[in-house]
Amino acid sequence: MSDVLQDLIKLLRPVFIGENRFRGETQDLGFRALFGGQVMGQSLAAALLTLPEGDWAPHSLHVYFMLAGTVGDHLEFDVDVLRTGRSFATRQVKVTQNGRAILTMICSFQHPEKGFEHQAPMPDVKGPDGIPSQLELARMFRDHFPERVRDIYTADKPIEMRVLDPVNIFAPQKKDPVKFVWMKADAPMGDDYNEHCTMLAYASDFNLVATSLHPHAVSYGQKDLQMASLDHSIWFHRPFRMDEWLLYAIDSPNAGGGRGFCRGQIFNQQGELVVSVAQEGLIRKLDLSAKK
Repeated sequence: MSDVLQDLIKLLRPVFIGENRFRGETQDLGFRALFGGQVMGQSLAAALLTLPEGDWAPHSLHVYFMLAGTVGDHLEFDVDVLRTGRSFATRQVKVTQNGRAILTMICSFQHPEKGFEHQAPMPDVKGPDGIPSQLELARMFRDHFPERVRDIYTADKPIEMRVLDPVNIFAPQKKDPVKFVWMKADAPMGDDYNEHCTMLAYASDFNLVATSLHPHAVSYGQKDLQMASLDHSIWFHRPFRMDEWLLYAIDSPNAGGGRGFCRGQIFNQQGELVVSVAQEGLIRKLDLSAKK
């Protein structure tokens, strides 16, 4: 296992500090605030630690991001045990940082069972082979990044992401609000399925809200654009592995009121729909001249 992947797995495992209470650390990804996917993955991991023994697995989670978190200060996770039934268990997680609530999550878990099945078809797109990764592209444009974040953006990544027809964030052009991303962990992981789920929760926050910017020829790299995740939902449909290629098919059917709404479907290479995602994010154009 690579060092960067091992570090991320460790980061996504909050430590016990009291009954249904946990503490987690933070990581600087070069964004203006703490990456929401990190807090989401840690929150799911904290909720999993309160479940009784058995073959529980997450089937859905629903998150509200209330305040931007900061890098460098630890996080505290308080888990409320709402219900533990025979088939389903429900938990609520509140995350605080420096005494302020920054995220709340409701998540539900289920024992695996058989049932009716149908699914949407997998999009017919090129496979991951031969597509440059986002890291390779970042290194090609290394000198375009501000010096403060240059080393962070071009450092080794624990999850490899390959975008079909990627946007040039330094010179974006109008295009349909659709994006296809192949992603997988950069090294083999263990067989703990719930660890794969927390890793996917982390990764699912990448690429979503930026898709809502495509029709407007703007990108997150612009100084006059404010972006932030507002809420995020995930439904886990079928087992998967984060160390095997997954296709993240994203579209944005609506933007308005300073918000962009995005949906994601995640397929394995066998064409199975394994996860669905929905998110609304803040996409606000700033008037920088008003601050002078």
